[in-house]
Amino acid sequence: MATSLPSLESAPPPRRRRFVVRLLAWTVVLLIPAVVLLSGNDASTNDDRAPRAAVAHAPSSSATPRSAAVRPVGKHLPRARPTRLLIPAIGVSAPFVGLSIGESGHLQPPPADDTNLVGWQADGVSPGETGTAIIAGHVDTATSAAVFAGLSELKKGDRFSVNRSDRRTAVFVVDDIETFAKDDFPDQRVYADTPQAQVRLITCAGDYDHSVKDYTDNLVVFAHLV
Repeated sequence: MATSLPSLESAPPPRRRRFVVRLLAWTVVLLIPAVVLLSGNDASTNDDRAPRAAVAHAPSSSATPRSAAVRPVGKHLPRARPTRLLIPAIGVSAPFVGLSIGESGHLQPPPADDTNLVGWQADGVSPGETGTAIIAGHVDTATSAAVFAGLSELKKGDRFSVNRSDRRTAVFVVDDIETFAKDDFPDQRVYADTPQAQVRLITCAGDYDHSVKDYTDNLVVFAHLV
């Protein structure tokens, strides 16, 4: 899995794909009791959680590119690599890592050994650019709560920002926070392209299902550039 951010400014950006997304369980060990508090499960002294999902679903490579005829609506910024995510309401200040599409055709997860790291779909839309940018983070790791452990605490109207490599700051306002069952995830609603500059913050949520060793839901924060 690539963990370095590619340079997007030394050459014209490559043709980028917009993805119709399928759910995917990302490989990560989930053990921390903080997750029990978030999910409402009882703590177990016999932890049987095997490596599975912390962010859970990701874009697949099977979708078509966005039409060049789509005209931007509202405020938007040129393409630039994100460098840091700041969410004051929940105390997040985290650097970015670029995420690539793996051999399975799905987006690779952020490294699980860093609890304060978020990933962005590096060959998709950059935060602030016209379209739907994807930012994913773990809810926990094998040892502690992770960067998006408090994501469910955000409320409509909260603001967060993304520092960028072009020294601009993209500020977003939260439009909605929703939880979706993984087996009934609304791909089009979450990942469909948009003429507005939007972003999705995504992590795991719900109960931990010991039978499949995975969380039952995904939490998605919908936001747009202001």
